[in-house]
Amino acid sequence: MFRFGNPEYLWLFAAMPFLLAVYLYLNIRKRKDVQKMGSLNMLRMMMPELSLKRSYLKFWLYFAALSTGIFLVARPQFGTKVETVEKEGIELVIAIDVSNSMLAQDLSPDRLSRARQILSRLIDVRRNDKVALIVFAGEAYIQMPLTSDTQSARIFLNSIDPSLVPVQGTAIGQAISLGMSSFSADEKVSRAMVIITDGEDHEGNATEVAAEAAKAGVMINVLGVGSPEGSPLPDDGSGSNYLTDSEGNVVVSRLNEEMAMEIARNGGGLYVRADNSNSAIRVLEAQLDELETARTASLSYSEYDEQFPLLGWILLGILLVEVLIYDKKNRLFRNVRLFK
Repeated sequence: MFRFGNPEYLWLFAAMPFLLAVYLYLNIRKRKDVQKMGSLNMLRMMMPELSLKRSYLKFWLYFAALSTGIFLVARPQFGTKVETVEKEGIELVIAIDVSNSMLAQDLSPDRLSRARQILSRLIDVRRNDKVALIVFAGEAYIQMPLTSDTQSARIFLNSIDPSLVPVQGTAIGQAISLGMSSFSADEKVSRAMVIITDGEDHEGNATEVAAEAAKAGVMINVLGVGSPEGSPLPDDGSGSNYLTDSEGNVVVSRLNEEMAMEIARNGGGLYVRADNSNSAIRVLEAQLDELETARTASLSYSEYDEQFPLLGWILLGILLVEVLIYDKKNRLFRNVRLFK
């Protein structure tokens, strides 16, 4: 199994295309400035030691060194030892609302970000559980099947955003139904769902589906995000322009606590508002702890080998080659035509 010890540093690769674009822009400007002084052939005769290809090669070496450095700090690791680990836990399906209303900023920085923070901490404290992730808006999709790999669950959780579900709406009932089909066939394991939403249900059947889930032995808990007073919806992501309706009125999204409470009540669980992250985690954990746990066996990589030495030597080699390449041709090797 392969993993990164510090996967958050991989986001640095997003800056690489920008650096490449800057280099190409500056190189084009440099060529234009040189052409104003005369033709390239004339300049080569006047400055025979000049080597454009060497400067190109040095840049790409810098580029390769930077890429290797990013991989280095991200700490790639290979699993080398597999063990069967016995765990005592439950099966937990987390369904998170990714409709546009979750971008409202009545919680800091916004509802969806707050939900991700709370869920990440919940997954941390429920390490022995098997977890599945579902995203829903106008439709519901399985983002991650049931697994005991909590590290993968956190990675999937961090990638959740409204673009995952193109159809707008809040299909809570469909999310519950999909969650029901996500559990394993093991009847000895307790089952629960945690639904994270602002409660703006546009289907109308969520309470009925929650009641059916409770009859099947699945506890439905609801984490409400937002405020009853509501907040306007950002229209461009900047937080300064807001979505308006056909009459020009600013659209305000409000937490529908009555709907959320009714879903939790029919589902045999509880409702928690996410205005206080620590309190929400404690309440949810205490609720889930009431469920009877069962043993589940899973494969786990107990030892990982760091690939730091290999990448370190590669980085050192790239930098050494870059240092040995001069911008100008060496007179001692002018007859060696590795570069024109």
